Amino acid sequence: MARFFLAASNIRGGVAYLDKASMDHLRVLRIRQGETFTVCSGDGRDYICRLRAQGADEGCAEILEERVSSGEPSVFCRVFAAYSKGDRMDTAVQKCSEIGAGEIVVFPSARCVSRPDAAGALKKTARWQRIAEEAAKQSGRGIVPRVTAAKSFESAVADAAGADLSLFLYENEREISISSLLNAGRQLRTVSVMSGPEGGFEPAEAAFAAQAGMHHVTLGSRILRCETAPICAVTAVMLLTGNM
Repeated sequence: MARFFLAASNIRGGVAYLDKASMDHLRVLRIRQGETFTVCSGDGRDYICRLRAQGADEGCAEILEERVSSGEPSVFCRVFAAYSKGDRMDTAVQKCSEIGAGEIVVFPSARCVSRPDAAGALKKTARWQRIAEEAAKQSGRGIVPRVTAAKSFESAVADAAGADLSLFLYENEREISISSLLNAGRQLRTVSVMSGPEGGFEPAEAAFAAQAGMHHVTLGSRILRCETAPICAVTAVMLLTGNM
């Protein structure tokens, strides 16, 4: 069933009021008056709707049923990913959103090839936010993962370290696996995973993260591309917390 995200203020009195973007999407999908689709307010609630009226720029749909979204995991996983060049971050944002990440934070790291200024970061995060929304629609999510940019590596670490379990993906870690910490038997509500750029983390960055309380972990003996590592980490979190 087709899926749309609307602001909560557009859902009231048993009616979903559709904006221009939603109407354009309805036309692309050839959904006509009387047909049903799903509307999500972005807070984990789904509304099964029947299209009642449609115009060029707006429309409305009758809400037939309200229910808790089945697409949201029990654990909120925040992904902290260093800036990467080309379209690698596009891939990471899309796949992490599909798998179940709740938020994606990009940050500068010592070995980053791409280091956008404030204006560039704003433009890039706007693009990645659109990618996250499309991925959330396609995969049946109950929320759209938020995409933001941290001003510095240090601020990203401070933010990531506040989770119930904070994981620092470090290529020089040989003993502690991501699965060993996720299998420790704790009830986790929040998990953060931090991955580096193309050249990996500097030793000083790894030391800073450990001092902040983050756990160095390995994803195995293979060297993963910078866009692959966060995807694998989110997959491990979902699988080992019973959400896959």
